[in-house]
Amino acid sequence: MRKLATAIAPLLLAACGGDDLATTDPWAPQSFVQIENPEWSRDAVLYQINTRHFTPEGTFAAAEQQLPRLRELGVDILWLMPIHPIGEVNRKGTLGSPYSVQDYYAVNPEFGTEEEFRSFVDAAHEQGFHVILDLVANHTAWDNQLAADHPEWYEKTWEGDFRPTPWWDWSDIIDLDWSQPGVREHVGGAMEYWVREFGIDGYRADVAGYVPVDFWETMRTRLDAIRPVFMLGEVQQTAFHRASFDATYAWDWHHTSKAIARGDGNATSLFGYYAENESLWPREAMRMTYIENHDSNAWEGTIYENYGPALEAMTALAFTGEGLPLIHNGMEACNAKRLEFFERDPIDWSQGDDCTYGALLADLIAFRDANPALHNGKWGARMHQVVNDQPQQLFAWVRQQDGNKVVGLFNLSGNPVTATLADGLAAGSYSEFRTGEDVTLAEGDTVSLPAWGFRLLSRSSN
Repeated sequence: MRKLATAIAPLLLAACGGDDLATTDPWAPQSFVQIENPEWSRDAVLYQINTRHFTPEGTFAAAEQQLPRLRELGVDILWLMPIHPIGEVNRKGTLGSPYSVQDYYAVNPEFGTEEEFRSFVDAAHEQGFHVILDLVANHTAWDNQLAADHPEWYEKTWEGDFRPTPWWDWSDIIDLDWSQPGVREHVGGAMEYWVREFGIDGYRADVAGYVPVDFWETMRTRLDAIRPVFMLGEVQQTAFHRASFDATYAWDWHHTSKAIARGDGNATSLFGYYAENESLWPREAMRMTYIENHDSNAWEGTIYENYGPALEAMTALAFTGEGLPLIHNGMEACNAKRLEFFERDPIDWSQGDDCTYGALLADLIAFRDANPALHNGKWGARMHQVVNDQPQQLFAWVRQQDGNKVVGLFNLSGNPVTATLADGLAAGSYSEFRTGEDVTLAEGDTVSLPAWGFRLLSRSSN
């Protein structure tokens, strides 16, 4: 009987179209990521614009005049915080939160007209930028017309009333009910509208993890059919990289780097993050390693409050280790102020007149561009640990591919360090970041760095 079953099995497979099954190896590795990252995101650096604060005027037209300066800085993808009208019911502060959206299909008159917004996008494209919009899908303003026209599209309290997102103090918004097809159609249609009609290049999705992942996957397919898009999700889960997002937040990196900066950790505190990044996350995933964004500036502190003397070293690590770097508007001007979130609070750009940090950001961007091993996601190289005898202070690594090799040496402590390189991974001849000085390393060499000092060494294939 067993022999008969064995003989019949191939016939059954053939009758059922089993040729494909017979030739498929069930143990062969399968690709987890099903989206294609746009080619222009290969070495991209993000720049976040809060239109309300970015210029003294707080308008699209004024922001457009700043594009040449951003081009000189070297950033690539401009992320605009929500551009839509802001709810008035239960509004926080005088002007309210941009994340309290009154109409997904309109432009906030505080920032200008639709034509002025279109002009900003067109000018950005002409100067080589790509533009992504902040999308708030989880919730709307209380006075969004949807609440009156389709109350069944919203989640309710046990008493049947509209409700904000549970547990948070987001009293100026109410949650959408994502089990309702109408919600998906309305928000998805808005996403398509801005891409199709204004040439938007993608989205940063606010609290993306609070919205079902299948919606994002559906929309990625639909948007890519219009034009190749880039999607950044405010979430830290691998599943969101399968078929929706190119990049997600590296919250663990951000929080760990701040803990080290304030003395609540040391260089080994990053081992867990980078081990997980290599072993758990897909190779194609871009994880946004950021020093500051609008939330951290408003609610956690400025770059100086959060990082102190560790700021430059941690910034260099964010730009050269595995990760997608972000510049929050004002960082390049050494902004040392917590910007008001619900009011107009224009950035004081005069702070940048003698701001060496801004020059560091520009130099790091140029360094990333010049070294393909440092590029994003699937295009860049993995980090490999350089073993040394002072691991609690010296965080050392190599990234190399196709003849390009970069060595990173970071003293993540407030004391000077002299460490011995225990293996030959970093051995070679290099050029020093910024100075161009020739440097040679060998196994067993010692390296010395001042408190919070760092060195970047590179070698090209040429």
